[in-house]
Amino acid sequence: MKGLTKYIKTFLIIAATALLPTTAFTQMLQQINGITFNQKTSGRLAMVTVSNLKHQAIATSNDLGMFTIKAAPGDTLLFIKPGFTERKILVTVSIDVVAYLLPAQLLQEVIVRGKTKQQEQKEVLDAYRSKGIYYNGKPPALSFLSSPVTGLYELFGKEPGRARHFAAQMKRENQQTEINKRYTFELVKRVTQLPDEEVQQFRLTYNPPYPEVLKWNDYEVIQFINRSLIGYNRAKTLPRLTPLVTKEQTP
Repeated sequence: MKGLTKYIKTFLIIAATALLPTTAFTQMLQQINGITFNQKTSGRLAMVTVSNLKHQAIATSNDLGMFTIKAAPGDTLLFIKPGFTERKILVTVSIDVVAYLLPAQLLQEVIVRGKTKQQEQKEVLDAYRSKGIYYNGKPPALSFLSSPVTGLYELFGKEPGRARHFAAQMKRENQQTEINKRYTFELVKRVTQLPDEEVQQFRLTYNPPYPEVLKWNDYEVIQFINRSLIGYNRAKTLPRLTPLVTKEQTP
């Protein structure tokens, strides 16, 4: 009997000893308070996810940047918020944890745009100037006094002629671009009710004058379209001219 009693006491001592680490651990794990800050502005950070990596406890900082999480000395807390670099803090003692998160260095968005028509035109004119064409083919009268050779070259040279032609074409294109901003395909189609294949032909045949169209309001543009439509419809009713046939063409 004494042997059995001794065995039971030994068993109870061993069992109690085995439970000590768990009991001690339970006592060590407790509520830890903390605050999250923006390291760059020193302002408090809300909606920061705080995770205890050892015990899988999770918390989120409130609008004041404050949070509470279960942890023990030796645990590691992970702080995560979109737009900020992650931060890990080791819990050492049972005091408030202060976490400063640094904003992530995001790459600035780079927008690649093609050259505009005006930039391309300027590059062409600059290329002509680099060849000695300084006035885009139109030298002022005083240029003959300062440099007669340059003045004559501007008037009669092949390259200056090309420069004049390009400058004139560039001017027409730029003017037409300004016209088309007011005299649009959609507006002409809506007013005339013409099919798509005729709208473009109508716009080419009846092109409003530049720069008057820039001064018109929407009503005046529509008036121009209506006046032009009368002439367009009248022209469609006229009989087509029969092409002349010479004697040589007669079979």
